[in-house]
Amino acid sequence: MTILKINKLAVKDGKFAELEKRFAQRKHSVDQEPGFEGFELLRPTGEGQEHYFVITRWADEESFQAWAAKRSPRDPNTTVSRAEGTLSFEVVDLPEIEESGY
Repeated sequence: MTILKINKLAVKDGKFAELEKRFAQRKHSVDQEPGFEGFELLRPTGEGQEHYFVITRWADEESFQAWAAKRSPRDPNTTVSRAEGTLSFEVVDLPEIEESGY
């Protein structure tokens, strides 16, 4: 079952353009990982919103965990964002249901 991981990022000192540039530079770095299905970076657009969200899709939890175990921690002195939590979801495969006319 496909899963989503959604990471909330606080951007330091308003360095939004730098954050996007860094993600663009490594845009395809995960593409060949087993079980990886996709990635999106969400930019805040509402007034007062300052957090970016990173959404990744994985074939299953095991694929995500295998990738996460291989990652090296980033040096906090060189990053432009700070992780503020991860949400996890399963994608619900809704069955087709006949309309009952109501």
